[in-house]
Amino acid sequence: MLTEAFPKLNDSRAVLGLRAFLRSGWFIGVVVLLMACSELFSLELYVIYAFAVLGLVIVLFSEDTLPIVPMVVCGYMLFSAKNNPGKHPDGLFSQPYAQVALIFAIAVIAVLLIGRLVSKLMQRKKRGVPRLLGGFALLGLSYLLGGVASPYYDGESVFFGFVQIAALSGFYFYFYFTVDWDKAPEDYVALLFMIVGVGVFAEVIGTYFNPGAPGLDGSGDRGNLYTGWGVWNCVGCVMAMCMPAPIYFAVKKKHGWIYTLISCVYYLGVILTQSRGSILFASVVFLACAVYNLVRAKGKEKIWSAIVYGALLLGGLCAFLIFPNQLSDIFKSLLEAGLNDSGRLDLYDQCWDVFKKFPAFGVGWYDAPGIQLANGQMLPNGDPGLEGYFIPGFAHNTFFQLIAMGGVFAFIAYLIHRAQTILMVLRDPTPTKVVAFLCICSMLLTSLVDNHVFNMGPGLLYSVLLVFSEMERPASKKE
Repeated sequence: MLTEAFPKLNDSRAVLGLRAFLRSGWFIGVVVLLMACSELFSLELYVIYAFAVLGLVIVLFSEDTLPIVPMVVCGYMLFSAKNNPGKHPDGLFSQPYAQVALIFAIAVIAVLLIGRLVSKLMQRKKRGVPRLLGGFALLGLSYLLGGVASPYYDGESVFFGFVQIAALSGFYFYFYFTVDWDKAPEDYVALLFMIVGVGVFAEVIGTYFNPGAPGLDGSGDRGNLYTGWGVWNCVGCVMAMCMPAPIYFAVKKKHGWIYTLISCVYYLGVILTQSRGSILFASVVFLACAVYNLVRAKGKEKIWSAIVYGALLLGGLCAFLIFPNQLSDIFKSLLEAGLNDSGRLDLYDQCWDVFKKFPAFGVGWYDAPGIQLANGQMLPNGDPGLEGYFIPGFAHNTFFQLIAMGGVFAFIAYLIHRAQTILMVLRDPTPTKVVAFLCICSMLLTSLVDNHVFNMGPGLLYSVLLVFSEMERPASKKE
């Protein structure tokens, strides 16, 4: 905005250098480092204000909002285990001064984002609407109308439905209109999620230093593998979403086997989260990544990547044969959980019963099965809920949640949205689109046994992946 008021600054060597840095992988690395340090060392307030300062610099000097993308993705994951309100009610954000500081920082960031959006819309010359507008509009309407024909429909359910669709699609629309897509690097989203994966992997390792975390002596429980932004299932989902990103470079770059190795490390990171759903469905996505990699890689790169996959398989087998006791101790609680559904089947039955009573529009967000979290009863996994918590309980399955919350209308709206996203990839399956789709698949598949589609954090990552998929244009097609 400052460079628009003073056009001569556009020729300044300092401004040009700053812009180049803000659009580079180095800047992504800085943001990810801040995120990881915040989570590992409880530096939330410092990092949030650092994000606010960086946001001001971007708004004043950057050509568009592309450098804001890493902060949107990482902002969700900077909260530390020490300050997790569910585990430590007396943590930092229970203090009034911290709450005021957080609200002020968020308000500053919101003003900056809105200001930049207005300025970009005023400059916008091209017309047209996003391809996914219709599907998102229909899905959002179903979220708002969930429960409308039941006695449970109220303003609280409408507001939560609005928050849900805003988290899922807000930044999809924001970046659609504020990023100069003709100048966006072709590999940006893949590079972003690959670097974010480094930070998330560090946070996964950090969970093993939580009190009561699993150890080599067989003590501890996977329930203590949590961060400030989510429990082991949430961390497993995000780690799985980062896993396909290196495959873009494995099929595009020289020495692609290095990126294949990084993807394998991220898969091990998913296993370390001890999330059963994440491990199961990440394995499916990992297999799809391997197939795509081995089909698309060229020449010797294909052979080297195959060697990496073979080494991973052999290394895993050797680890089980040489260290069976140590591994069984670390993963003791995971092995004990086995095929236990943790109450999910009962929730699915409740969903079906609710759907039969209110088939058209369901019962809304706060009276759908899973309400246990809101009224202080028990969660499906047996952990105590939080009395009066804003986020309701969920059904731990996307489709059962939809039919209970919004009935047939929500179910059909979701299918239309999903069809649009699939067609968007099939229309021109470039490496960027395929890899982004595999990242999204990690979220969608794990949501068959969990709530990630309805969790606001993964929704931010989802919206970013979608807008980059839609606006993907190889350099040869850019003006």
